[in-house]
Amino acid sequence: MNHADRNRTGELARNVAVALRFKKSQGTPEMPQVEKEVLAPAYNRARGGNLHLASNARDEDFTHPGLYLRKALPDRVDVIERVIADEDRVGLLFRVTATHTGGFFGIPPTGKRLDVNEIAMLRIVNGQMVEGWFMMDETELLRQMGAVLPARRDGRLIAPPLPDRGEEVDRVIARLEAKGTLSPQDRNKIIAAASRSRSATVNRAADYRHRRYGFQHLRDYGKAHGVAFDLDAAIPDRHDKIDVLMAEGDEVWMRFSTNGTHRGDLCGLPATGSRVGVPVAAIMRFADGRITESWTFADEFGLLLQLGAPNLLLAP
Repeated sequence: MNHADRNRTGELARNVAVALRFKKSQGTPEMPQVEKEVLAPAYNRARGGNLHLASNARDEDFTHPGLYLRKALPDRVDVIERVIADEDRVGLLFRVTATHTGGFFGIPPTGKRLDVNEIAMLRIVNGQMVEGWFMMDETELLRQMGAVLPARRDGRLIAPPLPDRGEEVDRVIARLEAKGTLSPQDRNKIIAAASRSRSATVNRAADYRHRRYGFQHLRDYGKAHGVAFDLDAAIPDRHDKIDVLMAEGDEVWMRFSTNGTHRGDLCGLPATGSRVGVPVAAIMRFADGRITESWTFADEFGLLLQLGAPNLLLAP
């Protein structure tokens, strides 16, 4: 487990302890008591990790995977890879590892081993979680199961609504600069925020490494099938707004939405003229005021639902 700052103290250390206690108790006999202690009475689960599969299963007679997916994935073990804390927020990047042995939102057991990424961004106030936001790589989950989105009886595709929150990049930067004396973390936040402006020059180190692209599966699909993947050409008016910006040590974590109009070919999908928009999470590392590496994860499955092609990247 890599912490953005292993030497954090005070409220940040306590918030991380709450987040890790909550995560590690899942699937254990202690879980009910831990939840009573660490979840605020008005806890808001703002987004579930399997948002799209759960939405697709609503009002259907699909087998539910159980609390924290434990009926479908009884041997589930979450491997926490990165942790960050900033003010009242904690971020966790982890891998969900398990064997698929039970019904999963309409997908029968496959016996397949699963190993997929999920990211959590939590708010913790007075020792209790008041908000949880989760996003699993549902595209990769279905790919590893060898499955497609189960068909609903009504034939509908339940596409996510367009993101309606977030702050303009320029406003985020102005708010940070107005603090006057800036910490290294403040300066890193400004650079990270500026990277979401299409007119800005991204301040990257000479040995910068992009460990994961946001729309990695679409990028790989385009390369494998000889079709164009050019997000800016497909969504020429694409515009980003920032929801969450956290910094600790030499890391910055950011959650933003990317929105626009589908006006050009995207991996063989012709222009629909539809408005699209999905959340994206990014993790950046810095050295001497420059980005040295980044790991980015977009809701590709949500985008494909909005475009009416959820199974484009999945098994036939």
